[in-house]
Amino acid sequence: MALTNSYIQVYGQLPEFFKRIADGQAPTKFTRQYVKDLGFASSNFYAVIPLLKTLGFLSPDGTPTARYHEYRNTARSRHVMGEALKEAYSDLFTIKARPIDADRELIEGKFRSVHNATPITAKLMTSTFYSLLALADLSDTSEPDFKSRETEEQLKTTIPPKPEAESEKGRRLETNLHYNIQIHLPATKDVEVYNAIFKSLKGHLLE
Repeated sequence: MALTNSYIQVYGQLPEFFKRIADGQAPTKFTRQYVKDLGFASSNFYAVIPLLKTLGFLSPDGTPTARYHEYRNTARSRHVMGEALKEAYSDLFTIKARPIDADRELIEGKFRSVHNATPITAKLMTSTFYSLLALADLSDTSEPDFKSRETEEQLKTTIPPKPEAESEKGRRLETNLHYNIQIHLPATKDVEVYNAIFKSLKGHLLE
C-alpha cells in the first residue's frame, strides 16, 4: 500500500503544467531549469519534481521514465495518469474506488492520520491529489491482449465440432433414407394375379 506525502502549493497550475509536459519533448534530465524552461519561473513549482518521481514519471536521478513518454501520447495520457495515481495513492482507493469532491474531508483525514500532517499541509496534499485526479481516467482501458485473442481464434479453428447425439443421428438417417423396391412379376396373362400382388404390397408397406 502507498500514500505519497508529496504536494505542491500551486496545485491549481498542475493541469497546465502537465499539458506542457505532453506538448514538449522529454528532457534528458528533468531539472529545476527545465521547470523554468516550461514557463514556470516561481520556486513554488520546484516541488513538482519529487511529485513526478512519486508518480513514476521520473527516475530517482530525474530521468524521464517510460510512463513520462507514454503520457505524451495524448490519446493515452488520462489513462496513464490514472495508473500513476492508483500506485502513488493506493491507500485512498482502498477506501474510495472513485473519489468525488464530497470525499475531500475523508481523504484529508487520511493524510493527517498517515503522515501526521497539520491541517494546512493535509489540505494541500488533498488539493494536489484532486488536481491530478481531474487529469486521470480511473477506468480499466488497457489495450486488448492480442496474443490471447489470437490463441482464441486458433482454438476455434482447431477444436473439432461437438459430436451429435445418437438420437439426432437417428432422426437424420430416418429422414434421409430412400427405399428402392424392385418387383419381379410372373409372366402371366391373368390380370387377377397382378391385382393380388399389388394389393398385398399395399397392405404391407403403406399400412
